[in-house]
Amino acid sequence: MGNVSHLVTRTAAFQSSVENGLAEGSTGKDRQFVTALARGLDILRAFHAGEGMLGNQEIAHRTGLPKPTVARLTHTLTELGYLNYIRRFRKYELGASVLALGYAAISSMDVRRASRAPLEQIAHALNASTALGGRDRHSMIYLEACRGPSVVAITHDVGTRVPMASTAMGRAYLFSLPDADRNKQIDAIRRRWRDDWTKVKTGFERSFKELADHGFCVTWGEWLPELCGVGAPLRNSDGTAAYAINASAPIYQISRDRLEADWGPRLVKVARDIRTGMAAQPSAAPAPVAARPVTNGNGNGHRPPISAMARR
Repeated sequence: MGNVSHLVTRTAAFQSSVENGLAEGSTGKDRQFVTALARGLDILRAFHAGEGMLGNQEIAHRTGLPKPTVARLTHTLTELGYLNYIRRFRKYELGASVLALGYAAISSMDVRRASRAPLEQIAHALNASTALGGRDRHSMIYLEACRGPSVVAITHDVGTRVPMASTAMGRAYLFSLPDADRNKQIDAIRRRWRDDWTKVKTGFERSFKELADHGFCVTWGEWLPELCGVGAPLRNSDGTAAYAINASAPIYQISRDRLEADWGPRLVKVARDIRTGMAAQPSAAPAPVAARPVTNGNGNGHRPPISAMARR
């Protein structure tokens, strides 16, 4: 069991680093875009939860930046407190300044506070791993994570990044977006997954149909062969920010039929409970009066333009 845990964690980190890479290439015509800042942030993004230290060569490999550029940026980030240089190993680790930024962001999220109890309850009821995620470029990053009492094969935690293209959480998030935002993300994913786009597009089409029909989608060994799960979209109480939640387990612990008949409907209810919890929090702002996208009748957002994807 421990070997499965190790494999899942390391494979997840590798795939996340490959998928995210350097800053998105569509910024070349944006005169307001500061490339040096983007590269500095790419350096910080090269570090993954539970991995420890990285050297300049490893960072260069993960970001695609030249090693001399990486060396200048890591020096600057060390001077500013965002990295610590461990002289003994000639490697870097994230510094306290990154922690301060991350804590300020995560502690102010109403959605995270409202999601903790519902996700913990369903994790124990299903003996599964559950999580709340938000977008991190072309991935989803875990903002909250819970585990059932005997889940030992999945070690994902807050800060874990998983691919948007091949996970139930990522597809549920994409489904919840307005057309323009969804198409922008799908176009970026198509460029990054160029060699596997036919497979990815097929997965999108199947999952989007499930989401339109049932409010959740199922994946079975599509990201990692050892894992399966369900995902459901989630918006905050005023509808201005999109997230997604999931429940996952090793495939030998659960059947696909049970994912569809039991886990999925439960997860949709959890999403409703989280929205209700956010609306009840004192810090929640009144919902602005604004036009919302037309839904498909089950509260999960509108069906995406699958035909447009099929033409790509």
